[in-house]
Amino acid sequence: MKIIDKITRAEEERRPFWSFEYFPPKTTAGIQNLFDRMERMYNLGPEFVDITWNAGGTSSDLTTELVATAQSVYGLETCMHLTCTNMPKEKIDAALKAAKACGNQNILALRGDPPRGQEQWVSCDNGFSYASDLVAYIRQEYGDYFSIGVAGYPEGHLDSSSKEDDFKWLKHKVDQGADFIVTQLFYDTELFINWVKECREYGITVPILPGIMPIQNFGGFTRMTTLCKTYVPERIKRALEPIKEDDQAVKDFGVKLAVEMCKEIQAAGINGFHFYTLNLEKSTRLILEGLEFVAPRENIRQLPWNPSLSKKREKENVRPIFWKNRIKSYVARTEAWDEFPNGRWGDSRSPAFGELDGYGTSLKVTAKEALELWGYPESPKDVAILFSKYCRGQVKSIPWSDESSLYPETEAIRDRLAEINARGYLTINSQPAVNGVRSDDKIHGWGPKNGYVYQKAYLEFFVSPENLSELVNKIEDEPQITYYAVNKRGDLRTNSQTDGPNAVTWGVFVGKEIVQPTVVEVVSFMAWKDEAFELWSEWSKIYEASSMSTKVINAIRDEWYLINIVHNDFQDPEGLFRLLDSVKTVDHSAFVANGRS
Repeated sequence: MKIIDKITRAEEERRPFWSFEYFPPKTTAGIQNLFDRMERMYNLGPEFVDITWNAGGTSSDLTTELVATAQSVYGLETCMHLTCTNMPKEKIDAALKAAKACGNQNILALRGDPPRGQEQWVSCDNGFSYASDLVAYIRQEYGDYFSIGVAGYPEGHLDSSSKEDDFKWLKHKVDQGADFIVTQLFYDTELFINWVKECREYGITVPILPGIMPIQNFGGFTRMTTLCKTYVPERIKRALEPIKEDDQAVKDFGVKLAVEMCKEIQAAGINGFHFYTLNLEKSTRLILEGLEFVAPRENIRQLPWNPSLSKKREKENVRPIFWKNRIKSYVARTEAWDEFPNGRWGDSRSPAFGELDGYGTSLKVTAKEALELWGYPESPKDVAILFSKYCRGQVKSIPWSDESSLYPETEAIRDRLAEINARGYLTINSQPAVNGVRSDDKIHGWGPKNGYVYQKAYLEFFVSPENLSELVNKIEDEPQITYYAVNKRGDLRTNSQTDGPNAVTWGVFVGKEIVQPTVVEVVSFMAWKDEAFELWSEWSKIYEASSMSTKVINAIRDEWYLINIVHNDFQDPEGLFRLLDSVKTVDHSAFVANGRS
């Protein structure tokens, strides 16, 4: 969706709205951490996010990658910065083509800063000299496909000869096709409000979003305001002087100041705000809480996952549950499935179905971080304790989860999960039973308002062959339970009478057919099992090949089973746990030298 349409809708509804800006990190770990942060901040309900484009286009490939991932994986409406600096027309064309290919419909068109080591800005050969030229070119090549934003400068652009000259060029950018304006940072709200009034008097009618940069630390604030020649009111200087050595006090003041600024701007009739996050999360979250801004429900969760905004996948409304905790892998793995965009997660008849990709079997963390997180297990019991600690929030992550914490709905069964993990059932996916919770429920809710959602209790875990036999014997006496179990070699065991999908999540909404967004199905389970078992191999690689940890992990990989169990009576929240409680569990505290436990 185009940003201007979202802004227009918010203004018609006369409600506050906000957006976040991020920049491309310099390290691989930083990129992964930013993805995690963007996903968490999605729940703060931004109308859109934007990704910057470094001077000279030095991070252009990474910018387009971040934009594509935000759109396709996290379902964030994303705006890509695009600058003229060191960008000949052919590079501009490539960037616009890549943006459109991933479903992005939004560009922030900028002239850009001078390349590093260059004081004056000059255009490159076959390039553009001004942001207005870039706006005009995008409109010429793509018509109204893109929503185009441009920058505004409440204190005047550094290169403008006068205020009149500044307004003239801003108006020219709008006349060339810009839909909205995002301002440079400022700390004088009266100056900004008066500038907006002057823009309107000059005939600039498009929405103007104030750029709010929370003060994160004194040194960074000083450098940024000096670089941008930003006016800082004396009252702010006086407030910062006695606390400038106290980083927490500065950050707290920054939050308080931003809340005050936004309230003053809102009182002047402006309801949209653009936050320069500096890739940080806490201050922005606290500001939104201080303003008591609550995003519309549809901005947060349309489905039990964040829907992809890629044009190829925008109609996707069903996914197999197995990739619930490794969504990046799922999207990358299924990018080439033949049936998109037909509203389902893919056709198992496709030759591309289940093909492993480079990301799919990689750990989320570095080897050093993995050792710090997971230590040196010397028996299956040690592994079980580690999994149990993850459920209790005492370990940050495990290889089977992209998340640094459990889903909120898992809190209701956290202790139960921790108990069964400690007994040797190594859970990697779960959901509790839900019987007709309102769709606006803060924990389980999703979909349109005035609906009801349902879930069957579901568990997926690794289990030893001995414990699997005991478990299957118990399942035979439970008519409500269906399961699939498979080992690394592909030996499948099941009591299911059909190969078709079993819906484990569904919703009932006004004027709509039943929506069934997550399913269990044998073909996708067999595709997922390759990745699930391969993650044991990735984990073992962080240890010496001859170490006990490697032997233990590889023994689990080679001999244990992956099983998923569905309790089909969604009115019985304890059914699965009663089953597991009734199973006589074989103890795996010891580890035999031949690799069997």
